Formats: sequence, structure tokens, C-alpha cells
Amino acid sequence: MVVPTAVITELQEIASYDDAHGQGAALVCDRTAELTVHSMTLDSEFPLDDGENATVTLANEIDGALLLCDEFNSLGLIHASLADTRLVTTPTLLSVLVRRGELSPDKARSLLTEVSKDRSWGANSYVQKARSLLDE
Repeated sequence: MVVPTAVITELQEIASYDDAHGQGAALVCDRTAELTVHSMTLDSEFPLDDGENATVTLANEIDGALLLCDEFNSLGLIHASLADTRLVTTPTLLSVLVRRGELSPDKARSLLTEVSKDRSWGANSYVQKARSLLDE
């Protein structure tokens, strides 16, 4: 997995918090030796934070196959900024795991509910639609 330095920096900052976000970020930071980390020159005109900016730039530079991103408020901009990389979100990843039989629909709904609570996604229309597809 290839990750820009800006994302690692964001995760290190988040890991200092004593909450679900901090715990999750700390878990990833503990495994950075397993990642390929790239430093990127940021596009000063890109209207998102450094993490998304660097991630989109890196995906385009290396012709990445997939970009896992949960910046739901700017999915359209991120998608439009990607050249040949497929944009994947947590709800999409969960639904793929269900279709492949690697995760039960109940477990996927439970995980989506848990992540939604921790990430404040409850009112997000994208997540609500994904949840409704898992309910079918």
C-alpha cells in the first residue's frame, strides 16, 4: 500500500487524541513500516486539505488502481481529479466484501453503523444510500 507523507502526518496528529479516531490512527501509525510512504509536492490550487491533495496527486503519479477515501463532502471533486484511479469508499468496500461472501450483510451493517457513529456520518446521504443497499 502506498501512502503520501501528508497522510501519515495527519494520522500522527490524530493519534494523539484519546478517542476512537485516535485509536484507529495509532493502529495505522504502528504499521507504517508495512507501507510505502511517498513525499509529494502539493498542488496549491487544490481546494482540499493536504492529505486529500497529496493522495490524489500520488494516485495520479503512480497510476494507482484504487484510492480509498472517505471525504464524502468532496467525493465529486476527488473523483473528477483522478485520472485512471478508481475511487473506493468504506461503504463500497463493505458492499464488495458482502458480495464476495467475505462478510455477512449483518456484520457489514454493524461495521458501517459503528464507523458512521465514530466519524459522524449518520446524516450523510451517501452513507445512508450505502446502508439502504446493504439492507436489500
